[in-house]
Amino acid sequence: MGAELFWLHGVYVLFVLIIIAAMVMKRDTSLLCMIGIAVLGLTATGSVTTAVGGLFGSFIYAITELLPTILVISIIVAMSQVLSETGINETMIKPVSSLIRTPALAFWVIGLVMMAISWFFWPSPAVALVGAVLLPAAIRVGLPAIGVAVAMNLFGHGIALSGDFIIQGAPTLTAKAAGLPVADVISASVPLVIVMGVVTTVAAFWYLRKDMKNGLVAEPLKKIEDSDSSKKSASTLLAAGLRGWIAAAVILLFLLDVYAMFMLQLKGGDATALVGGTALFILLAVTLIAHKQAGLEKVTNHLIHGFQFGFKVFGPVIPIAAFFYMGDSGFVKVFGETLPAGSQGIVNDLGVALAHTIPLSKEVAALALTAIGVITGLDGSGFSGITLAGSLAQLFATALGTGAATLTALGQISAIWVGGGTIIPWALIPAAAICRVDPFELARRNLYPVVIGLLVTTLVAMFLI
Repeated sequence: MGAELFWLHGVYVLFVLIIIAAMVMKRDTSLLCMIGIAVLGLTATGSVTTAVGGLFGSFIYAITELLPTILVISIIVAMSQVLSETGINETMIKPVSSLIRTPALAFWVIGLVMMAISWFFWPSPAVALVGAVLLPAAIRVGLPAIGVAVAMNLFGHGIALSGDFIIQGAPTLTAKAAGLPVADVISASVPLVIVMGVVTTVAAFWYLRKDMKNGLVAEPLKKIEDSDSSKKSASTLLAAGLRGWIAAAVILLFLLDVYAMFMLQLKGGDATALVGGTALFILLAVTLIAHKQAGLEKVTNHLIHGFQFGFKVFGPVIPIAAFFYMGDSGFVKVFGETLPAGSQGIVNDLGVALAHTIPLSKEVAALALTAIGVITGLDGSGFSGITLAGSLAQLFATALGTGAATLTALGQISAIWVGGGTIIPWALIPAAAICRVDPFELARRNLYPVVIGLLVTTLVAMFLI
């Protein structure tokens, strides 16, 4: 049975329950996580100074683990800024507008474009790009603005972000919390992401088309000046012909990255490094071409913008991740060999004990991970709770003796679909603002499709564990 459970394990479980309760009440959990780390350290060592020092050490450990993810996202946001200000982003996406000829085509084309861009650039920069260029075209063919917002949300902040196959920020977080290789979590997430994506988007389109026929959808915007979007994205920094060549080169470079990942079997950190290096090269080249003599200073400005975004997004994640890393190898790294003799880590010990005391089934474990993902997503940050999902997936999988990757992927998908920007009003304000719709109406319209998708995906996961 491994190490006997003692006070340290009880403290960890107590703070996990407190953190979940705080998330349900929509309260911030950073302070609770920091207190939990200090109490764990004090319980294990009996030393106040070691506990206080361990709190700082846990942050160092968490940042060290998260830094590659923070770095690649920051660089991609910085690159996206220079592409946007030079008009290259608009040039890349504008040909797609010719495919938008009916409301149905508008919904699916905008959704698929949003998904593709979000895989490479992340959803936040993609929202402004897709909305500015394709929203007017969609409204001209009769798709309401709320329909555009739904498509961008579900395909970008839902499908693309929950899988995160290219940048691999989400699976890296959950995999580390669960003690698994990133590639295992990504592989396990593929069927679940497909099921969740298909069910949710088909249900959302069905509801939207039904309400459009019955006249229950708010009137589309009567007039959207094309000049509004052109003022935001048009640029005199580059000639139109040069923008076209650079846009093609950017697309080609990222496609070559994907090809290299498959051919060279690049996964996890290697794949992230390739994407990040490509984005950094594009950032440097485009900035120097567009700004010439001022390029040196502009590169720094774009990087500052990117890092501000990266740490703003991950700032709340660091203390949460720091706490849940204490459940695994992070504890020994921070507090030394202070675990009881024979311990395999706090979470592993709890999993072994759970297997001997509670008849945990695959069905119960799948439902629990979905519920945990939903709860942790209620704060409106899809990333803040996925370390908890990964940690508890490891706990349940240890008790079951199987299904670690599938449970981890299920928790990740549930957390990001709920908190990443699909049904929490304050998380989807960017898409609502771009489309000029009420964020609460957008959240209400996404609610039923997302709930249906989660139920079906959880059912599928039960068979895959």
